[in-house]
Amino acid sequence: MTDEDGADPEDLEARVEELEERIAEMEAGTDDDGKSMVIIATKGTLDGAYPPLILASTAAAFDWEVTVFHTFWGLDILHEEKSKNLGMSAVGNPNMGVPNLAAVLPGMDAVTTKMMRKRIDENDVSTVEELLEISLDMGVEFQACQMTIDLMGYDEDDFYDGVTVGVGAATALEKMGDADVQLLV
Repeated sequence: MTDEDGADPEDLEARVEELEERIAEMEAGTDDDGKSMVIIATKGTLDGAYPPLILASTAAAFDWEVTVFHTFWGLDILHEEKSKNLGMSAVGNPNMGVPNLAAVLPGMDAVTTKMMRKRIDENDVSTVEELLEISLDMGVEFQACQMTIDLMGYDEDDFYDGVTVGVGAATALEKMGDADVQLLV
């Protein structure tokens, strides 16, 4: 049966229901306007640990979904023992104020590491361990590359509680493909 305009009321009802469902789906999609970020951390030095940790904790403070995939030397940041002794290299680091000729002398890496630790302490900058704890508490997912764990001869128990182990490059790439922001540091 049709109304005076020639439209079938059942068809109109079905169309209205369909449109209401589409509107509900669209509104549900806009409720989740949070951003996501994936960081690939590859450096295991004291100065290399800070960028991924600071970026991760800052993004998490803005309610972003954050994943940090640690591979190769970056894995040392998540290693409970090694993260406490991260050092720096004086060679090739012109901002340290140590000429390259002097930087190659024995003991200069220890000197530059001590200088950086002193700066960190004097400026009340959180330690690597503190930033990891803060980030984990804020929901940052730290992933340890399984291939690198095997390559370095690490055990899955070597890492901080809360670190996701056994993650491969394919999983990291899939997560990166879905993220709003991808960084390699």
